[in-house]
Amino acid sequence: MVTTVIIGMLCVYLLCFCVMFLVISTRLADQKMGMDVFALGNLLLGLAYMLQLLGGAPGWSAMSVVNHTLTLCAPVTYAIGAMRFFKRPTPVLRPLLALAVTYTVAQVLVHLALGSEARHALLAGSCALLFLLMSCAAVHASRTFARDLRIEMLVIAALIRGICVLNAAKFMMIVGGGLAALDMGGNFQKIFYLYMSFLATVLPPCAVWLVLRRLTDQLRSLAARDPLTGLLNRRGLMDVLEAHFRSGTAEPGFLLIVDIDQFKRINDTHGHKTGDLVLCHVADTLKHAARQGNLICRLGGEEFVVVALGSDKAGVLQLAERMRAEIETLELRSSDRKQSIRCTVTIGVSDSFASTQAVDECLQLADSALYRGKRAGRNRVEWRPAHDL
Repeated sequence: MVTTVIIGMLCVYLLCFCVMFLVISTRLADQKMGMDVFALGNLLLGLAYMLQLLGGAPGWSAMSVVNHTLTLCAPVTYAIGAMRFFKRPTPVLRPLLALAVTYTVAQVLVHLALGSEARHALLAGSCALLFLLMSCAAVHASRTFARDLRIEMLVIAALIRGICVLNAAKFMMIVGGGLAALDMGGNFQKIFYLYMSFLATVLPPCAVWLVLRRLTDQLRSLAARDPLTGLLNRRGLMDVLEAHFRSGTAEPGFLLIVDIDQFKRINDTHGHKTGDLVLCHVADTLKHAARQGNLICRLGGEEFVVVALGSDKAGVLQLAERMRAEIETLELRSSDRKQSIRCTVTIGVSDSFASTQAVDECLQLADSALYRGKRAGRNRVEWRPAHDL
C-alpha cells in the first residue's frame, strides 16, 4: 500500500513537471534548450508508472510490455534533451520509435525463451547500464564542454549513479529470487520508489536552474559583445582587462586602434548591408591575424581596438603591420554579389600600459597616432609614444 501511494505521488510529480517544462519551452520560443524533450520524458515515465499501477502484480500482459518499453524510452528521452540543452541537435521521434519497436520485440523474445522473470531482469539490467552511461557522460561533460556547469554536472552524475545502483541491485535480486523481488510490499521496492520520487522532486528544479543559468550567461555575453561582429564591446574589453590585471602575474599590454579607411564612402556607394559585410570581414581578419591571448574589441562604427598582451614594441608593430597587410589583400563581394570590394585600414599604436586606469590615456595616444596616419595618406601603421603628446 505504501509503495502504491509513492508511485501515485510520483506520477503526479512527473505529469506536473511535464506541464511546467512545456510552458517553459513555449516561453523560450526558438531556443527551447531541450525543455520540450524533457517534458516528453516526464510524460513517458509518468504513463509508465500509471500502467504499472493499473497492471497489478508483475507478470506477462500487453500493459506490462508497454510499461517496460516506456520505462526504458524515458531516460533515453532525457539524454536527448540534455544533448539539445548543450546545443547538439539530435532527432527525437525516430530514435525513440526505433528503440520502442526494438525493445518490444526483445521483450517478446526473452519472455518466450526464458520466461517473465528474465523480461523483468532485462529491464532492470538495461536501465542500470543506461544510467551508468548517462552518469559517465555527465562527468565527461563537467570536464569538457560543460566546464562552466561543473558542479551541477557532478551533482546530476551522482544522482543518476544512485538510480543506476538501485537498478543493478534489482537485476541481481530478480536473477537470484525471481519476481518476489518486485513485491510492492517489500522494503526494496519502497526504497526504490522513494528514491525515484526524490529524483522526480530534485531533478526538474535542477533543469530549470540550468536553463536560468544559461540564459543569464547569454545575457551577460550579449551585454559584453558587439551583436554584429561578435567581438567584445568596450564594456566587455574593460571587464576582461580588469580580470587580467587583478592576477599577480599580469603582463602589460599595448593598445592598437584599427580604423577602416573611407568607410563612409563604402556605405554610400554600396549600401549599409555591404558596409556590415566589410565590418564582419575585417573583424574576422583581425581575429585570424592576432595571437592567442590578444583581445579584440569593436569600439564603435568602423573602429576596432586590439590589446596585445605580453609583447614588446617590436612585436606589436609587427602584429599591426600583419593586420594591415592582410586586410589590404582582402577581397570580398558586395551584398548584391555584383562588385568586388577592397578596403584598407590605418592603425594607431600606443605605449604599453599595466592597469585599466591607463586605458583611456592609451586610447588617446593610439587615436592621436591614428589621425597622424590618416593625414599621412592612410593604409599605414603609426606609433605614438606618451612623450609626443
